[in-house]
Amino acid sequence: MLGRHLLGYLPVQLSQALVGFGSVAVFTRILPAEEYGRYALVLAALSLTHILAFTWLEAAVARFHARAERRGHVRAHLSTVYTVYGAAAVIGGALMFGLIHFLPLDMPLKTALNFATLSLLLRALMQIGMETHRARGEVGRFSALEASYLMFGFMLGVGLILTTDIGAAGVFAGTAVAALVMLVFDLPVMWSRSRGGKRQPVRARIYAAYGIPISLSLIFEHLLSIGDRFLIAGYLGESAVGMYAAGYGLADRLLDIIFIWFGAAVWPLTIKAFEQDGPDAARAVAGRAAGLMGLIAFPAAAGLALVAEPLTTVLVGEAVRDQAASILPWIALSGLMNGMMTYYFHEAFTLKRRTGVMAILMTGSALLNLALNLVFIPLMGLQGAAIATVLAYAVALVICVIMGRRYFILPLPWAEWIKAGSATAIMAAAVFSVPDLPFSWLDLGVQALVGATVYGISAYLLNIADCRQWLRDARASLTPAEV
Repeated sequence: MLGRHLLGYLPVQLSQALVGFGSVAVFTRILPAEEYGRYALVLAALSLTHILAFTWLEAAVARFHARAERRGHVRAHLSTVYTVYGAAAVIGGALMFGLIHFLPLDMPLKTALNFATLSLLLRALMQIGMETHRARGEVGRFSALEASYLMFGFMLGVGLILTTDIGAAGVFAGTAVAALVMLVFDLPVMWSRSRGGKRQPVRARIYAAYGIPISLSLIFEHLLSIGDRFLIAGYLGESAVGMYAAGYGLADRLLDIIFIWFGAAVWPLTIKAFEQDGPDAARAVAGRAAGLMGLIAFPAAAGLALVAEPLTTVLVGEAVRDQAASILPWIALSGLMNGMMTYYFHEAFTLKRRTGVMAILMTGSALLNLALNLVFIPLMGLQGAAIATVLAYAVALVICVIMGRRYFILPLPWAEWIKAGSATAIMAAAVFSVPDLPFSWLDLGVQALVGATVYGISAYLLNIADCRQWLRDARASLTPAEV
């Protein structure tokens, strides 16, 4: 089942990869460095606002759907969720638009923030349906809607930037229109599933008690990854933010896509196993997923660090390319730690509904990152910000693992992780042996091909996470059945 779920979510991750790398490759070329820096700042503010206002509700939808389904309370569950969303959207939207209007900001930044706010409200409404589809195991519907949203929003954003003078605001106008189109198709389905359900304040309070600590945790976790951009803007200016965001976007985006892929496939299965079959069943699902994370994420992070220079030369615009390559290896390491922590070790807190503890841990980690950035950015510039992030994530990961085992002991598949690390080291040695080639795109292609081939052979020989069986199953699924 885990394998089928991973394959089912693959179109979404491919779309994430195309949009993630495409946004860096395209936006750094069609936007000036200062405008790209403005886009990065608005995107960071948008992400934080979404987490604060709506992520707690989305987390509750994901966590409590299986229980509502088991008890026959789905209509009441969804009716309560949409009522809470409506209140949050009206109050939060009014506050955000009002704040943008009264803040002493230049007009291009206000325009971008207004479109970003509209995009946020529509995306949050869409996300209720997406989390429900994931929880119900409707992989096909989820993948079709999410992939369409990502690709359409990206293409429309590029088109608006090229054909209008609204600059970075075009990105958020595109995502707003894309979310609206997806809602035209999905909202009637969700409305029919919630129609007739009774709104229950007690249910809303339970969801808030569970979800709000998750939002607080994610806010501080997000500050770990993007909070330094505001400090960089203060110390070094918006152009430096563009350089940092370009390097960060390449490394962090790919790893985030991988971990989100696992989270989308594994989390609903883990929750269902926990609710229906108990803790041991949930551990079995989580342990298999952790081994697969090592198989895929370890070489991905190392590969990004190994090809940092040709990758940034090929994908990043010249205006923000200067220091992107130097920070990319550090961000790859921090992205690996962040992904393992968020999409695996945090399950110990969310399964047992100890989300408040998780929030406290991430608050301390974000404050540590802030303190380290205040010291390192003046001393080492952008590289100092990247190193500070790595150190903060390392501390957060260790504490999260230790504290999480007090509530729910997750498997630690050391044998699979050691094998994945060994295969990654062999891959690195092979990539280092590749001589420099005259063209950056050729250099990148050859290094990537050599690395992927050597790692693939090593993983097969070591049978990491039982990958040989996965290949046999995939081959069997592609072979026509005998009549």
